[in-house]
Amino acid sequence: MLRNYSNSRTLGDNIRLGTLTAFTAGTINIASLLIFLSFTSNVTGHYAILAAEISKGNWSQVGIMGSWIFLFFFGSFLSNFIVINFNKKSKYFAHAMPLVLEILCLFGVGVYGQLYYQKTLIETEILVAVMLFATGLQNGLTASISNFSVKTTHLTGTTTDLGILVSMFTQKKYRKNGELIGRAKLLLSIMIAYVLGAVFSGLTYYYLEFRVFYVISLCLMIVIGYDAYKIHVRHFNTKYRYNRIYKKPNILAYLYEKIHGIPKTNKKRKLVFDD
Repeated sequence: MLRNYSNSRTLGDNIRLGTLTAFTAGTINIASLLIFLSFTSNVTGHYAILAAEISKGNWSQVGIMGSWIFLFFFGSFLSNFIVINFNKKSKYFAHAMPLVLEILCLFGVGVYGQLYYQKTLIETEILVAVMLFATGLQNGLTASISNFSVKTTHLTGTTTDLGILVSMFTQKKYRKNGELIGRAKLLLSIMIAYVLGAVFSGLTYYYLEFRVFYVISLCLMIVIGYDAYKIHVRHFNTKYRYNRIYKKPNILAYLYEKIHGIPKTNKKRKLVFDD
């Protein structure tokens, strides 16, 4: 989900990334609505409130709305900044770091809310700001590494794109286009996952309260852990093959043989540089 970048990503990569992160976005949005009476997975409504407060001359609220919008913007900025600057050193590190930051933000909101939250206005404004920064990180990451194919914190563009695709499918020539079909599957999976996350949050909040943010953090850790597992398994196999070729047995080769068995072959493997 996180290893591949831009055009090298497959449809499966994008669907896995989109569904898991959309589920968390839906969960975050409903949890923040129930707790703080504010949406935090997008800033569309905040722009409208900003304009309304400017027209009223309520400059304190203008400052708050402006800071919320900026933090969502800065989260997206920081995600892409990390990706483009660390991508050459380690794609996995560059792609996982924004999610790590998001987990820290959401976990911090959960801990503070569970132990210290007194329901004051200033506390609410700060916690909403932290959540907007976290969702900005997520949206910036998914859009950046998927070449803007995956955006999971809001569904306005997703619903628009899906409506356009469905209208195109009224013609037979488009129904046979594999790229368009794949795009429709991706958008539909994101929509369904977002709604499921929202429903899950609504059903469980009254039992979990602020602990729902621990569940969200766990979902994001699955995204990170999936690729970590794939990378280490691949490294394990490569290390095993190297030691088998050069006749240097070690603990990795021993463990691999115990798990998979010793490969049976009568043909001696010949290296290119043996000729």
